[in-house]
Amino acid sequence: MKNKAITSRDVDFAKWYTDVVKAAHLADYSNVKGCTVFEPNGYALWEKMQTILNQMFKETGHQNVYMPLLIPENLMRKEGELIQGFAPEVAWVTQGGEKTLEERLCIRPTSETLFSDYYSNVVKSYRDLPLKYNQWCNVMRWEKETRPFLRSREFLWQEGHTVHETKEEAEEETRKMLSIYKAFFEDYLAIPVITGKKTEKEKFKGAEYTLTVEALMYNGISLQSATSHYFGQKFSKAYDISFKDRNNELSYCYQTSWGATTRMIGALIMVHSDDNGLVLPPKIAPCQVVIVPIQTSSSVMEQAKEMKKILEEVQISVQIDTSEKSAGFKFAEAEVNGIPLRIEIGERDLKEDKVVVTRRDTREKKEVSLNEDIAGIIKQMLDAMQNEMFKRAQARQEALTFTCHSLEEVKAQMEKQPGFIHAMWCGEEACEAKMKEIKGTKSRCILEDGKRIGDCCVVCGKEAKHHVIWGIQY
Repeated sequence: MKNKAITSRDVDFAKWYTDVVKAAHLADYSNVKGCTVFEPNGYALWEKMQTILNQMFKETGHQNVYMPLLIPENLMRKEGELIQGFAPEVAWVTQGGEKTLEERLCIRPTSETLFSDYYSNVVKSYRDLPLKYNQWCNVMRWEKETRPFLRSREFLWQEGHTVHETKEEAEEETRKMLSIYKAFFEDYLAIPVITGKKTEKEKFKGAEYTLTVEALMYNGISLQSATSHYFGQKFSKAYDISFKDRNNELSYCYQTSWGATTRMIGALIMVHSDDNGLVLPPKIAPCQVVIVPIQTSSSVMEQAKEMKKILEEVQISVQIDTSEKSAGFKFAEAEVNGIPLRIEIGERDLKEDKVVVTRRDTREKKEVSLNEDIAGIIKQMLDAMQNEMFKRAQARQEALTFTCHSLEEVKAQMEKQPGFIHAMWCGEEACEAKMKEIKGTKSRCILEDGKRIGDCCVVCGKEAKHHVIWGIQY
């Protein structure tokens, strides 16, 4: 039976998304315009993402730090491209208490300026390099249109900022971090992604180039999911991050930055969830198994606690729902919250030495004997669910991926069904702008594998230079 509180995603995808967010208690709207409240279920997801990514970052030699929230205007303006790119979204503090400030302070939209200023003070010699730092923090960008997790004025993210001795080392870092994001999306979030290079128009302001992770949502709309930027020496020259090199001469550092945000939660919802609520891949679910006692007799509760202990011994996260609600309500709550597996235990089950296990994604029920290796069976079911969710998402992405050789083909496809469009491009910004006239279609990334699907630009028909993925974005 469909959850009545959730609009069907095939009827109104935008409303369905908001309904899932609210029904699963992930976030709620606040009286601060453009900002949301992270409810416990939503924040638990972010904490799980933090834990996994934090480990991946530290395994590659990165350390966590924290920079100030406020940036003096003069510092923000030292590198011209950055402030030019963020100017429409910057929020300024102009007063402290009753006193008007002598200099405006920017609430950080990003922290390149602060890291660069810091690095200019601490980097003196090649022996100090590399410095590979990351921070978990909030940022503010004055967005006009907002939607929980996908786009809000204040959001949470991580931003890595590194400085290196050589160009080669910095570029290797840029690509390494891209590969970490790709692995995280595919191995943990069960979301297939495409990686490539942003066009000049779409790259991060101040970067030499930007590499991107692009995911496709269930409805065929694209989501920029993580980015990794190579800055070269742009910021190091603007902020004087210089050092004595191995020849005892003054050189400038090479820099990178990379980041991912809470929009990853939005991606999870839009790729995997259904009309009954949230569906979470087991590897990212804060709670992987919920045990629902049908009765609260001592024998049922004793078995529930024993099962919880057995599963926790093999690192499976488990909760026992001991709330004073009906069994049906508990089932529905577990379903809407996306808990991967539900185990039902009742008096009748105990008499037959069995429990009933239900998968959230397929809603398939399985009877498991208490005399079997319960932990092994549950682990196998979680692994199967993780793998099958990725394969379904991959099949959906492939079904919504198209190849076009003319502007007319792109227009016809985007009006019929949006998705990833493979098409050749000449490299001219005018042609990129022409594509945008088709329902806001933008370049998602330039594929760097060298594969060509034609010789002519999809827009102007002239000689093509790049194989590009195009799409409508969130």
